[in-house]
Amino acid sequence: MNILSVFGELLAQSGFAALTWQQAVMMLISFVLLYLAIHKQFEPLLLLPIAFGMFLANLPLADLMYESADHWYESGVLRIIYSGVKSSLFPCLIFMAVGAMTDFGPLIANPISLLLGAAAQFGIYVAFLLALATGLFTPAEAAAIGIIGGADGPTAIYTANNLAPDLVAPIAVAAYSYMALIPLIQPPIMRLLTTEKERKIVMKQLRKVSKTEKIIFPVFVVLFCSLLLPSVAPLLGMLMLGNLLRESGVTGRLSDTAQNALCNIVTIMLGTTVGATANGETFLRPQTLAIIAMGLTAFAFATVGGILFGKVLCALTGGKINPLIGSAGVSAVPMAARVSQKVGAQENPTNFLLMHAMGPNVAGVIGSAVAAGYFMLMFGK
Repeated sequence: MNILSVFGELLAQSGFAALTWQQAVMMLISFVLLYLAIHKQFEPLLLLPIAFGMFLANLPLADLMYESADHWYESGVLRIIYSGVKSSLFPCLIFMAVGAMTDFGPLIANPISLLLGAAAQFGIYVAFLLALATGLFTPAEAAAIGIIGGADGPTAIYTANNLAPDLVAPIAVAAYSYMALIPLIQPPIMRLLTTEKERKIVMKQLRKVSKTEKIIFPVFVVLFCSLLLPSVAPLLGMLMLGNLLRESGVTGRLSDTAQNALCNIVTIMLGTTVGATANGETFLRPQTLAIIAMGLTAFAFATVGGILFGKVLCALTGGKINPLIGSAGVSAVPMAARVSQKVGAQENPTNFLLMHAMGPNVAGVIGSAVAAGYFMLMFGK
């Protein structure tokens, strides 16, 4: 056996020979996302693991997402970790971490923020109707796709697991990818729909919220929403548990763990395995590409809904509310609030909208969970 035949045999059995055009395309997409995460710093804590998971899943013959028909422990390592997504464990744990990291004070101090959060759910219903209009999806699948418009990855996964298990992968990739790209998607829409004068509006400081209010609020929200829509109890229950750990003042160690160690661990596993679901052979299909397109449409209309209602409130209050905070009504916490702050500061460097935008931002989390609960009540089995 000569050296050329040895190398020929090695090449024939290597990943180079098995590489398909679909895998090559997905790798290129993953490289673009890695560029955006590292060079442009578009939510790198989320986008980088998604992009690298996408890259790993499309390595030919690596079988990192292989699913064994016999024993679960014979599956690929990423497939085993992905069980945390399929079971909705990771989304619920992420909600606990978000609750522990989030101050609900701005929402309590300015209850009108609830209306802005509700208005930003407009994108959910636009995407739902659009998915139905295509004729490619059942009402339950259309409802799961619509939740992408809430800009809430955990809720999108939770809803898809309940209403459209076969679509969990594309819905999760669309939801988390667009969440990470909010700094790219939202600003042009925000500038298009608002005037320079509106963007320069300075809002007055919010009132101080008492500790008692902050403790009662999460308990009340879980009680009311869970009695109204029991299916949202897992998500809202974990969100408010995390917040209660933060606000109670007696569980500092648990709050710190939820905010840091737990959040970081689950983010790595969730982001990587969500990205790993983007297998080229199954991902580059008309149905999947339609979901990606409708996800972008949903995000855009969610931003439009929040901004337009912000303009209405601005007019009704005599210019006391900056419409930019309406865009934070999508539930990507705190990414959307930071975008509102950034766009406002570009027009008026002395303007500080972050805390005002956190009110609609938190309201958006609750709003998207309620929308998901409604869809599961209407279309669930």
